[in-house]
Amino acid sequence: MELSVYKIDGTESGKKVTLNDAVFGIEPNDHAIYLDVKQYLANQRQGTHKTKDRSEVAYSTKKIVRQKDSGGARHGSIKSNIFVGGGRAFGPKPRDYSFKLNKKVKRLARCSALSYKAQESAITVVEPFTMEAPKTKELIGILNNIKANSRGVLVVLPENSNNIYLSSRNLENVKVITVNELNTYDIMNAYTLVLTDGVQDVIQTQCAR
Repeated sequence: MELSVYKIDGTESGKKVTLNDAVFGIEPNDHAIYLDVKQYLANQRQGTHKTKDRSEVAYSTKKIVRQKDSGGARHGSIKSNIFVGGGRAFGPKPRDYSFKLNKKVKRLARCSALSYKAQESAITVVEPFTMEAPKTKELIGILNNIKANSRGVLVVLPENSNNIYLSSRNLENVKVITVNELNTYDIMNAYTLVLTDGVQDVIQTQCAR
């Protein structure tokens, strides 16, 4: 697949890049994408949820009514989960939600996501650019010039650029990452994938491993 490289003013630079079909032109595997996205979201969970059971609630341990002749049910503790303020039965406990996923499955998922974007013509390649200072308005202008979909843009840089990142931080539908941070979830969550020229070669090298 061949794409034109754009300047940040929206005009074509005259250069064209070829995307490797082994990465951007495969038959997408939906189940691999599902597994990779599931793992990504699971890894974001802190797993620190916790409720107190009856052994942890701060109440008296005194038997609240006599065993017999009360005319009601037998109760041994006010900490029981049937009373207001009592401990919770079968409540959540701290746990680790992360799980293992094979590298080949993750690689297949990432290539599948990239292939979906290529099929949708949702990949734009721009010349490498820098910003002298964090300017959100300037970044918006660049994205408008290259006609990036405002519903969701993922900008992939070859290396970290603090000014570009800070310029995007206040934009709800724009995310800036480096090529080493590229993942299936972010690719699928974006409507337009903006690659700075040279990033596609790194992606192709990573997927070929």
